[in-house]
Amino acid sequence: MARIVLIRHSDEPDDDRVVSFFRQHGAALETVKPFNGEALGDVDGSVAASVVYGGPFNTFEEDKHPFLHDENRWIEQCLKHNVPILAICQGAQSMARVLGAYTGPKSGEPCEFGYYEIFPTDAGRAYFPERLVVTQSHFHEFHIPHGAEHLASSETFAYQAFKYGASAFAFQFHAEVTPAGFRRWQHADRAIQKLPGAQSLAHQNALMAEHDALQDAWFMNFMADHFQEAAQAARR
Repeated sequence: MARIVLIRHSDEPDDDRVVSFFRQHGAALETVKPFNGEALGDVDGSVAASVVYGGPFNTFEEDKHPFLHDENRWIEQCLKHNVPILAICQGAQSMARVLGAYTGPKSGEPCEFGYYEIFPTDAGRAYFPERLVVTQSHFHEFHIPHGAEHLASSETFAYQAFKYGASAFAFQFHAEVTPAGFRRWQHADRAIQKLPGAQSLAHQNALMAEHDALQDAWFMNFMADHFQEAAQAARR
């Protein structure tokens, strides 16, 4: 059976939109947590797609977190074999790093925590509407790797999305996170909430109410456009 491999960096509930999309299509999912000692193995012909989630680990600290070496190898193999892959936040930074681009803090160490508008580049208009407000939780960034297409930016972070090759996407933002998931983050007392650029709780909630339905519709359409074939291959 074809495999859809989800790489996670926490023990949070799997109530995100990536999981919802694949489950709605009857696809079997394989979740791996390398940070918790679980082995990734190699990308072989059984892997139909992969998603590398965000997390709290600095992507440039592979020696401190050796499992990142395995994740980098996994990403490299997905790229080599043209396996459809979506890398989110920390995962996106790992993909950029694998491809030779900078990842780490931005000058001045601003953050985005809440709901922020992103703007498509000329190339990005094939994937994003002119106006989209998305969930964000980060204070590191990636630069665009050589040979990748820069797809979107925000007011504070110029590099919000890129595409590499035919089937690899990297998003700095968290369109996969539902309101329930973001509310967990709001009440987790994360240090990021106190950094320059973080929105107030009231502002976050107002923007969530106004924009999350559109974010959901866009993301589910994106998943259907780029992961439908993988979902069908992995049907139970």
